[in-house]
This record gives sequence, structure tokens and C-alpha cells, in this order.
Amino acid sequence: MRPVIAYLFTTFPNPTELFMQREITSLRARGVNLRIYSLWGGGGEFEGIPVTRFPKWKIISVLWLAPMNACRWPATFWKVFAGLFTRRPPSRVNLLENLLGAAFATVYAEHFRRDRPALFHAAWGGAPATAAWLYWRFGGQPYSMGCHAYDVYQDNGDWWLDKKIAAARFVHTSTAMVRKTLIVRGQPPEKIHAILSGLAEFPACKPLRMPRPVLRLLCVARLVPKKGVRHQLRIYAALKAAGVPFEARIAGDGPLRGEAERLARELGVQNDVTFLGHRPPAEIAGQLAWADVMLHTGVIAADGDRDGLPNVIPEAMAAGVVVFTSPVAATTEAITDGATGRVLPPEEPSRWVDALVALRDDDGLAARLRQGARSWVEENFDAHKNTARIAALFEEAIRP
Repeated sequence: MRPVIAYLFTTFPNPTELFMQREITSLRARGVNLRIYSLWGGGGEFEGIPVTRFPKWKIISVLWLAPMNACRWPATFWKVFAGLFTRRPPSRVNLLENLLGAAFATVYAEHFRRDRPALFHAAWGGAPATAAWLYWRFGGQPYSMGCHAYDVYQDNGDWWLDKKIAAARFVHTSTAMVRKTLIVRGQPPEKIHAILSGLAEFPACKPLRMPRPVLRLLCVARLVPKKGVRHQLRIYAALKAAGVPFEARIAGDGPLRGEAERLARELGVQNDVTFLGHRPPAEIAGQLAWADVMLHTGVIAADGDRDGLPNVIPEAMAAGVVVFTSPVAATTEAITDGATGRVLPPEEPSRWVDALVALRDDDGLAARLRQGARSWVEENFDAHKNTARIAALFEEAIRP
């Protein structure tokens, strides 16, 4: 029987984290033996694999299990206890995430002592990595971890991230941007591996719509500060002021939806922009079939949070939708201005207007950008090829 890898998620399956589902699908196709644990939401099963969800009511058992584990592993207990008073958590949310990971590790300690996996892999650097790190502290059980933009940048990163990375067999980031940041912060380069996610199947590249008298513009994003939707609405207002016909759709939901809808009314574009709310992947494919251009106006939020490379950008590139993006975060790892899309400052709407008009009027330009984007995706965003690198890292990590 192949060695078991206990895969720890915060929430799995999560409809907004389709790239994680693709990773699991591709790993299974390569014969990787996975057991999946979801520390917060999700649960049930995924493609025939049971997903063990941490029952929230079991958190109460920490009250008596924690003292028992403290007696069994006193050094670990005192290290963590001392850290609570010598390290200030970056935010209340991150504190709760780490406490959730510690609670899961405490409750399932006996379970994993009886049924020890060959390796723990934490999908995120927050709660899952905390649980994996504690299992390493408890009994030397090896682990690896994912580390994404949220783990590194929001509020300057996870509370105990440096400790977790130090003991991990390897760290998987999904962008070169995050890898570079971790190395700058002192992490060993040989441990940090930047591996993109990818598409399991490439869609047919739709034909270029000709002519394009009314531009069809699409945004797929959660309505949170780092997405810069305010900038996008001002671009739409600038298009309208310039007399450029367009129809825009924003697929996604979030805490800023009400504010975005109010701003659309204030700017006079409420009849030109449709807020679709959250849409499942199958419907997003339909929106990509409709759109000429995808707009991504990402920014660095006040708390430091920013995008890595949103998977919908390579998805759009593969489908034949030209991507216009801001230069923030890791989107420029896929979008090279003038070669695979356009890169423009979100605070300068007039430049977006000029670039969109040029794309509307120049079929040759649109064709070149579409071909460059498709070639990049086929070379760099193949889920099977990229997951093979992760599987090889797993094999190396469990080697005695």
C-alpha cells in the first residue's frame, strides 16, 4: 500500500478555492494516497474520498485533553505557552486560526498516534500548518506545507509562520512572488518551491469576436479591498464619459458589494454594470465565453493583503479572453504587457480607456495577445505537469 499523506485544509471542498480541488484531483490521478481533513468548513466527500471535518463541538474536549497532552509532551506545551506571551498575534482572525489548528491537533493527537500517516501536508500556513507543526513537536512526524499570499502578506503574515517553515520538509508556494518574499525574510531557498496550480483540461480557445462595437467586459472577483473594484468602476465611468459603448459584468460577492453598487450609481454606470453575485465554475465558463476582456484591478489592501495569481486569470487566457491587469502582486507572472495581455495602473482610468479602444479597433492586436496568452497557459499552467512536481516533493519528503 502506498504511504498515506494526511492533507489538512481549513475548509475543503471550498467553492471559492477551485485550484485546491484541481490539485487533489491531479494528485489522486498520480496515485498519491490521500486522507483529507477539513478543520473548519466543508466535509463529506470529494470525488469518492472521504473528507473528515473537525466537529466544532469537540473543541470543548480541549479543556481536559490539553492538560493530558501537556503531561505527555511538556517541552512542546511550554514552548507554545511561552510563545503566547512573547509573540503578539497580527490580528484577531489569525489568532483564532492558530488556536483552531492547536485545538485540532489536541483532539486528534490520539487518532494520529494510532494511525500515523507518512506525512502531513498543510494546505495553508495558518490553522492547517499549526496542526502539522504540533504533530511534529509531539512525535517528530514529518510535514510539509503550502504558503500563499494570504499567509505571508495580510497583517504582515501568519503569527508563527517562521517556526512552521523552519521545521517543514518543504514549502509549496503558488507564485514566484511569495517565494521571493520568504527568501528575503530569511527562509532557505532550497526549501521553498514555487509551483503554479493549473488546468486539468484546456478549453477550446473561442474565435475572436469581430467586430466588437460594444465591448464585453468581465470581472471575476470576491468583492474585498484587495480586488480594487472601486478603480474598476471608475474605469467604466471613464469609458462612458469617452463615449465608448460597453457592457460590464462583475461575478463575485463579498463585504464590499453594497458599497460597489452605491458607487456605480454615483458614477452613473449602474445601467452599464451588472453585479452577478457568486457564480459556480460552470457559469463562470459561460461568462468567459461571452466576454472580450477580463479586467483585474488588484491593489495592496490597507492590511497588506494582496492577490497571488488568481486562477481565473489563466482560465480566461486559456479561453481566449484578453486580460487587462494592474501591476500589483503576481498577476504579471502571467501577464506581460503587450505580449500576453495588458498591464496598466488602476489609478489611471484614461490609460485603460485608450488600451480598450485600441483592442476594440485592432483585430491583429487582439489576435496576438490571445495567442500569446494561450501559449503561456499551455506551457506553464498544466495541472498534471505541475502536480507531478508536488508529488515528487512528497516522495522525497517521506523518504527515510
